[in-house]
Amino acid sequence: MITCSVTFLPDNITVSVEKGKTIAEAAQIAGIKLKMPCGGEGSCGKCAVKVMSNRVSDNVEISLDQKFEQVLACQTEVSEDVTVEVPVNARLGEHQVLLSAEDDNALGTFAFEPLCWKVTITLSPPSINENASDWIRLKGELGKIVGDEEVIIGLPLLTNLAHMLRDASWQVTVTLLQQDGYVEVIDLQPGANDEPIYGLAIDIGTTTVVVYLVDLCSGKVLDRNGTYNKQAVYGDDVIARIIHSQEKNGLQELQDAVVNTIDELTNQLLKKTRIEGTGVKAITIAANTIMTHLFLGLDPKYIRLEPYIPTTSQFPAVKATEVGLRSVPNANIYCMPSVGSYVGGDIVAGVLYTGISQKDELTLFIDIGTNGEIVLGNKEWLISCACSAGPAFEGSGITCGMRAMHGAIERIQITPGTYETRYETVEDGKPTGICGSGLIDCIAKLHHVGLLDRAGRFTADTQDTNRIRNNEEGKEFVISWEKEAGVDNDIVITEGDIQNLIRSKGAIFAGIRCLLNSLQIDMEIVDKFYIAGGFGNYLNINDAIEIGLLPDLPHEKYQFVGNTSVKGAYMTLISRSALKAAVEIGRKMTYMELSVGNEFMDEFVSALFLPHTDLSLFPSVQSN
Repeated sequence: MITCSVTFLPDNITVSVEKGKTIAEAAQIAGIKLKMPCGGEGSCGKCAVKVMSNRVSDNVEISLDQKFEQVLACQTEVSEDVTVEVPVNARLGEHQVLLSAEDDNALGTFAFEPLCWKVTITLSPPSINENASDWIRLKGELGKIVGDEEVIIGLPLLTNLAHMLRDASWQVTVTLLQQDGYVEVIDLQPGANDEPIYGLAIDIGTTTVVVYLVDLCSGKVLDRNGTYNKQAVYGDDVIARIIHSQEKNGLQELQDAVVNTIDELTNQLLKKTRIEGTGVKAITIAANTIMTHLFLGLDPKYIRLEPYIPTTSQFPAVKATEVGLRSVPNANIYCMPSVGSYVGGDIVAGVLYTGISQKDELTLFIDIGTNGEIVLGNKEWLISCACSAGPAFEGSGITCGMRAMHGAIERIQITPGTYETRYETVEDGKPTGICGSGLIDCIAKLHHVGLLDRAGRFTADTQDTNRIRNNEEGKEFVISWEKEAGVDNDIVITEGDIQNLIRSKGAIFAGIRCLLNSLQIDMEIVDKFYIAGGFGNYLNINDAIEIGLLPDLPHEKYQFVGNTSVKGAYMTLISRSALKAAVEIGRKMTYMELSVGNEFMDEFVSALFLPHTDLSLFPSVQSN
């Protein structure tokens, strides 16, 4: 085997790889995370690196820089020793993660009764007249605690039961775990043992992963942690992940990536709180249907193909070791049920947390990401749908788009007449690109100052302002000049970018309209409008209405509810009755497939304007 060395600058890290491996594969070995929203297909151009010395393989087809050969890391094979520079805008930085610190103890009407708990039992010694087996007598005492539910025990614990009871003078501490329809003994300790036990509540998002470490004796959240989902190197959206899962070792790579993400976050939490991983006994996970499949190693292939069928919507409880989690080897994992292929346990968790299924008022719940997942209903009924918004809101497919990381432009102001810009960036860094909230802000402000027409085309010309200029595909607007930026180029938004974003917002609005139309409900009748998710949390309502992403409703009807996925997972971790309610929500919710019929497409086409072809739907925008 011929090997080549690849040196990455400015990190000054050198790794050896087999000849023929790509620069992206070498970067992964070096621990350098590259942006590859297209999943390494070579179509997005985000992983471009500079070749500083020697050359790479002959399959290089692009050269974007005159001084150095600039190549796509995902497409370029290494043929000899080489040095490459990885620019800032090609790196996958730390993502802005919504941890949702508020309302940690908001159980609502549900009682505090953790999914996993300990009880100390003292048995009377057997006699010649009372000769039931050790397990039957222990099971009988446990039955007095758990009621009508069956109690089971596994062979490894049963093996030690007889000796432990006698050695501990017939007193044992039993750790119990609520399962679906029964209770399982998962640990036995001699005597009275009041050592605390812990749990994890986890949100596996397509973009980010959030972990709560919880004391199951008190219900208190001890700490939180979050980062981007390591699956991102295989593509930004769920479709790219499904496609990668069908490649050789693809499914295993995706499962390993998310498991490693959780392990890394959990180890950091355990180290910080000085808690042993063996003390973590229960985990609840909320995720969309595809993420849950990938976490469990289930093939998601048929979710992408008509008629879009998942392997299962109700997931079996599994042991941490069965999915490869090393940080918490004794943990038992429960995944929230899904409703359909594109409405998953994260939405069930959101409905549980917001209490929609317990209220009289008619509520519309929406989680905006690469998919827009929408639920409408109250305590009587729930109906849901999902529409593909694409990755544009995550900054993918946008010339200077990026996720909400350090330096991402998240707020923009444009001065009427002069068209000068002011902006705010994540963590006040030098601007390196535009994230989703900044993109929506930008289009709204461009439209508001008259630089964009309703079709999303620039109305001004190059002589009107030097911020408008021509490119190969039309016009573009300069938001930040290179001299102000943290990257080696101007930060712009092009007409092509705007068309991508209009399609994304059009899909969301069309989904909302279809759901309401299916029940012949007017928008105005909706009492409450909950917006969930990391992206939604940073939305400016005025801007979202200005571009036609959200309905033109009074602002008091809107409420940001944060990361309801992890909040719902947390509720089910500390309340068995909340868990049962979540299961019931999953069974109760109707899933409407938008690809059936022509209505969605009709609504989508109508929504491809700013804000909409029917201005009467947006009276506040029309009046401006």
